[in-house]
Amino acid sequence: MGGMWEQYDVMEVASPEGWAKHPEVVLEFYNQRRKQLFETKPNKGHLELAGMEKDLNIKIITQNVDDLHERAGSTNVLHLHGELKKARSTADPNLVYELDHWELKIGDKCELGSQLRPHVVWFGEPVPAIADAEKIVRTADIFVVIGTSLNVYPAAGLLWSVPAGVPVYLIDPGDMNIDKSLNVTHIKKKASEGIVELKSLLNL
Repeated sequence: MGGMWEQYDVMEVASPEGWAKHPEVVLEFYNQRRKQLFETKPNKGHLELAGMEKDLNIKIITQNVDDLHERAGSTNVLHLHGELKKARSTADPNLVYELDHWELKIGDKCELGSQLRPHVVWFGEPVPAIADAEKIVRTADIFVVIGTSLNVYPAAGLLWSVPAGVPVYLIDPGDMNIDKSLNVTHIKKKASEGIVELKSLLNL
């Protein structure tokens, strides 16, 4: 989903204020992202993670709103920031609907008669799934962070929910400012290559 924010002011298309100001622009932005997603396939990294379920009880916490992990075969995926292929009611956020098409339009309504919006967490909105994510992290025997700068909160704060002594593997080619008190192994590679190296380190 690279280039997702190009040519857009992020606050115009990913905030409650932007939605209130011009919902048609917000819907079109996500329609184009959704159309792109329907045409995208999981990459090697997604497939490698899914394959590791044969040997490990893997629980994935993702900041991405795509369904590429699921399509690769991963069976336990928590989406922190929502899901692009779903819409939800503007009247009741608990009313969430699967989309089998890419276009969501003005006039598409929930069963209560309210406009549907993208089922995505916008800037300035709470992240309801963070509590579930923290519970998952607290039970981890191994914690792996893939392809993130650890600058986006609250997701970056999950690192501090890792139980003491649990090994942490960070897969990212960039340099990271990592707290020395953490048991971190930094694999300085892109996701797909880094996951292959991780499997070797874990003797998988």
